[in-house]
Formats: sequence, structure tokens, C-alpha cells
Amino acid sequence: MPLVVGPSTEAAIAAVRQLREVSIPQAFAQTPAEVFVTGTTAVEVDFVDLARRWLPRVIVLVLSLSFILLTVVFRSIVIATKAIIMNLLSVGAAYGILVLVWQKGIGNEIFGFPQVDVIQAWLPVMLFAILFGLSMDYQVFMISRIRERYLQTGDNDEAVAYGLRTTARLITGAALIMVAIFAGFASGEMVPTSQFGFGMAVAILLDATIIRSVLVPSTMKLLGDRNWYLPGFLSWLPEIRVDSDAAESPAGADVAATAPASGSD
Repeated sequence: MPLVVGPSTEAAIAAVRQLREVSIPQAFAQTPAEVFVTGTTAVEVDFVDLARRWLPRVIVLVLSLSFILLTVVFRSIVIATKAIIMNLLSVGAAYGILVLVWQKGIGNEIFGFPQVDVIQAWLPVMLFAILFGLSMDYQVFMISRIRERYLQTGDNDEAVAYGLRTTARLITGAALIMVAIFAGFASGEMVPTSQFGFGMAVAILLDATIIRSVLVPSTMKLLGDRNWYLPGFLSWLPEIRVDSDAAESPAGADVAATAPASGSD
């Protein structure tokens, strides 16, 4: 008997899994046969299973490469670790709000969104890839200015204030432009496009305001000179400068020689 439900509903997905895992094996237990269950729902089930299997590996790979790159560029395991945590906060917030509004139906009337049974299977991977890339872009831009000032003055608090002061407008302005663009996607009538646009808009807004403008500078001020800690066994890492002023400044060279980033355990 056919199900009178949409192909992406929980009932349809449960029916496909029931057919594949229970009904068909029982029906052909005595007669070996190769049976295929196809259709839109079956394709979605296969995609979800594939994404669940590979998404953790993709996340681990991206985080590992990001940690290595940030450690080499900023010569600090603290900066690299904190950057990954902050970036994951914005991605996690996007996931949570997406489920809260679309699946749980909390506040969906405010935006004019329908309540749905499932989030599109491809959204977690897509959102993670794009949001993490954007967050890293903002992170490197801000921390580069902070490190440049720190190498010049040796004053962590002043460097944090300088980095926030010189980058906040650019980061916020760029973020607002992207929020406006993705809000246009969210206002569409197609559910997949609306979910994608809403998730991106919310995550970028949170990242540029709460994460990048509040949490990052606050934690850097609290940590003080510990921000620039590099274990002694990593002192062989090459010195990579993303700023030219600090490299040319005599004060920057003096601070770089005594900063905790080149200390030992």
C-alpha cells in the first residue's frame, strides 16, 4: 500500500529502511535474490548514510590542516586551538538554530518558514565547508593585525585593541553584505534553498558579531602573553610573516626574540 507522504518525510525514510533491513531479507530468506529499493527517498537515505560515514572524517581532516597552518603562521598553539574552537562555535550555532526553527518550528512563523520533518541531507557538509572557510578568513585577517602590533610593541592588550579597531568595520561590513545575500536565498519558496540561505545568514551574523567582535578579543585579552605560547620542541618551525611592517620594524624583531611564542615547555 503506497504511503501518502512526501518523499523526504520521516515516514517515507522509515519505510525504505524497513523494506531494506527487515521486509526484503525476511521475504527472500529462503530464496537468494538481489533486490533493489530505488526512488527519491532511497537516494536520500543512501546520501544520508554516506554523509554520516564521511562527515566526521572530513571534519577531522579540515581541523587538523587548519591547526597546522595556524600554528605555523602565528607560531602559537594557543591561537590555533582557540581559532578552531571559535569557528566550531559559529558552525554549531548554525546547526542548532536551523533545527530549532525548521524542525522544531520555534519561531518559524516569524520568518514565514514551514515546519519540516528533516533538514536537507547535504546541508551539514555544505554549511561546515563554507562557514569554516569564511570564519578562518576573518580569523586570519584579525589575528594578523593583532600579532603585527604585538611584535611591534610587546603589549598584548594594546595589540588586541588595535587589531579589533582596525578590522572590526571591514569584517562587519563584509558580513552584512553576505547576510543580505543569503537572506535573499532564505526568502525563496524552495525549502532546500531557504534552509541553506537561513543557515548561512544566521551563522555569518553570529560569527561577525558575537564570535569575532566579542569572544575572540575577550579571550585574547584574558590570556595575555599566553596567547603566543609555542612549545620548545616546535621552535624549529619556519618564521612566516603575513605582515610586512612588523618584519621591518626593529621593535618587532626585539619582541619576537623574547615573546613566549618562542619559549620552551
